[in-house]
Amino acid sequence: MAKRKSLIKIKPKKFKDGEIVKVSFMVMHPMDTGTQKDKKTKELIPAKYINSVKFNYKGKEITNMTVWESLSTNPVFTTYMKVDGKGELKVTFTDSTGEVHETSKKIKPKG
Repeated sequence: MAKRKSLIKIKPKKFKDGEIVKVSFMVMHPMDTGTQKDKKTKELIPAKYINSVKFNYKGKEITNMTVWESLSTNPVFTTYMKVDGKGELKVTFTDSTGEVHETSKKIKPKG
C-alpha cells in the first residue's frame, strides 16, 4: 500500500461548539482513468482512482461519497458539519485497486 499525502482543513480555523464548519479533504492521488498511455512505454496506464470517501466525526458517519474516475488528479472533497464538542474527525478513502487510506484531525471548539 502506497503512503499518500493528505490533509484535512477546517474553515473557519477558530470555531465554537454548535457552529457549522466547512471541512475539506485533500489527497495526493493520480486518479488514473485507464485510458492514458505511458509516454515512455506507450502502454496503457492501469485504472487507479478513488471510488469512495467517508467522513466520520466522533464515531458517526457524517457523509459517504461515491466517486468516479472523472475527478482531477489530487482531488479535494468538501462537506459541512456541525461541531458538537471535542472529538476526532476521520476521513477514509478507498480506491479502485482496494487501497485504503485514513487520516484524522482532532476537533477542539473554542468556547
